[in-house]
Amino acid sequence: MAFNLQAIANPGRVVRDYLAALSGSGGRLVFSLLYFVVLANTLSIAEFGLFATASATGVVLSRILSFGYVSPLYRIATVRPSLIGTYTAGFLFMSLLSLPVLAIAAYAMFELVFAGQMAILTFLLIVGAEALLWRPTEAVIIVNNGMGRFGRGAILVVAGTVMRALAALALMLSASQTLADWALLYLLANAAVLALAVVAFQPRQRLRLRPRLCLRHLRDSLSVCLSDILFYVQMELDKLMVLALGGAQLAGIYAIIMRLVDLTAVPIRTFSMMLVQSIMKRPDRASALSTRALLEVGVFAVSTLGISALALILHIRPGLLGANIAQAAPLVLLALLVPGLRNLVEYHAELLYARGQTLVRAFNLALLAGVKAVLLAWILTLFTAEAEMVLWLNGAFAVIYAASALLTYTAMRMPARPL
Repeated sequence: MAFNLQAIANPGRVVRDYLAALSGSGGRLVFSLLYFVVLANTLSIAEFGLFATASATGVVLSRILSFGYVSPLYRIATVRPSLIGTYTAGFLFMSLLSLPVLAIAAYAMFELVFAGQMAILTFLLIVGAEALLWRPTEAVIIVNNGMGRFGRGAILVVAGTVMRALAALALMLSASQTLADWALLYLLANAAVLALAVVAFQPRQRLRLRPRLCLRHLRDSLSVCLSDILFYVQMELDKLMVLALGGAQLAGIYAIIMRLVDLTAVPIRTFSMMLVQSIMKRPDRASALSTRALLEVGVFAVSTLGISALALILHIRPGLLGANIAQAAPLVLLALLVPGLRNLVEYHAELLYARGQTLVRAFNLALLAGVKAVLLAWILTLFTAEAEMVLWLNGAFAVIYAASALLTYTAMRMPARPL
């Protein structure tokens, strides 16, 4: 597959590593579905839409934390794990420096999108859970994956999803089930996972801060930071625009559909993570046209089969996942092409990151975000019926995919940057 198995001395190990990493994705898929079903049917559709949009905003803002220094940390875990303690100290130092920028950006986003829609404390709890608690947990997962400890990384991924599912169950069983109540429970769940990550999963190395190393990697870190922000803006922009132009109720319906779409990306992201590590070590991998075509067909096929199976199940039993999700169930089949196209755009971004082309990646993602904004504004303005809007999303994502493929494979003609 993506790892050019003929060129690798021990393909059996690659398969075992992939299955170990995928086991975490499988567990995450099960508990993600439980978490999603319980939460989507406990909150109102409008409140679920607000939470999904605030959470997506938190994911975007979380990329500001450490100004992208998680990238050098990941690379050092992959190629020189003996320096993890030094680079972890750099990550913590850069995270502290980034907090004022993160706070200003969070307040600006609240005033721009969420003022009048939800209380600022509720918004800050959700953003804090994503940016200050889950992002450092992701750093621990990334370090373990970089060291080849895919099983440990998988356990922590599943633990995060389990804690969120338990928090959603607690909300369902509580006397008060407001968005504010959920924001507090969500914060506590993410705090518990971070504590577990630090105590049980962070490699035990002495922390040694070397500011010169931070400065040496600053250019790369900032380019990764910008690139990641643009990547998640491009990925999550639709939720913000639906809330801004369509209101909380439509945002809730849309968030339910896109959450079901997200479930198809779980095995693809595991594959992409393994591919990134492979290309970091051998930048020429996945450069042949036949290999590229095979990878793209595989990503699209797996994604489309996943959403097709889910749509068929919901067509037969629309109320299977609860009353709120049943309202969006008929629309899932209309978004048949969206998961494959969306996952391919994400895959393109990972290719460029693996080759060290972070500035090119950032430029491409900025263009794609602009294309997506124009297309979504056009769709939301022109079509008022939910079914029409969802159907036209296929065309919008097809255009975004075509632009992404053109930009990515043009950039891959240039030499890879050493990592």
